[in-house]
Amino acid sequence: MKIPKQFLSLLSLLALLLIWQGLAAYLNSHTLPTPLLVAQVFWQACLTGQLPYHLGVTLLRLVMSFSIAMLLGCALGIALGRQKQLDAFFDNWLVVFLNVPALVTIILCYVWFGLVESSAILAVVVNKLPNVIVTIREGTRALDQDLMDMAKSYRLSKRKVLFEVILPQLHPFIMGATRTGLALIWKIILVVELLGRSNGMGYQLHLFFQMFDVASILAYTLAFVGVIQLIELLILKPLDQRALGWRR
Repeated sequence: MKIPKQFLSLLSLLALLLIWQGLAAYLNSHTLPTPLLVAQVFWQACLTGQLPYHLGVTLLRLVMSFSIAMLLGCALGIALGRQKQLDAFFDNWLVVFLNVPALVTIILCYVWFGLVESSAILAVVVNKLPNVIVTIREGTRALDQDLMDMAKSYRLSKRKVLFEVILPQLHPFIMGATRTGLALIWKIILVVELLGRSNGMGYQLHLFFQMFDVASILAYTLAFVGVIQLIELLILKPLDQRALGWRR
């Protein structure tokens, strides 16, 4: 008998909670609070408004930096994938930026431009942009040349070629860059907030660390992970299914 996927997901989550509860009971230490205690801390933080406020600030930074990085990354990735000379010129730049540690970029942005919001957004964009460019560039290189030649023979406008020939073929690469981007960007944002912001999830986690408040650290972390999962379920998956509906 085939077990439904939803049931397996629920069973997996329940098993994780049971393991967590068992370890917390066995260790009996404040460094590993029980799931119930974390849930209580989460609820209290929601009632006081602290968690929604700091979560909202971090999400706003995530949306802004993610949008900029994706738009610029897709445009530059397509350009590099289509223009070999341009790609050869900027290839070393990409290698350099891909290997510069995120912490270094964040510190330099704050030192050069000050502890302001624009510096925080810039630091996140600079860290994410090379990954998007490389992913989209590789997708552009893999475009079906026959389709490109057909579009050229029919003298389609550049806009039609982009939206009806190039972007549909790049969809898997764009979605891959989107999913990895969300996972990467929110981690970078936490470091950005920890080092130079007075609000946001990273700032709060730093305060909890100083107080050894593990329950609050876990409550805030699970809240953000939950929001990212909702974005995946409510936005990314429906977009994915809609874009690939022609395959069914």
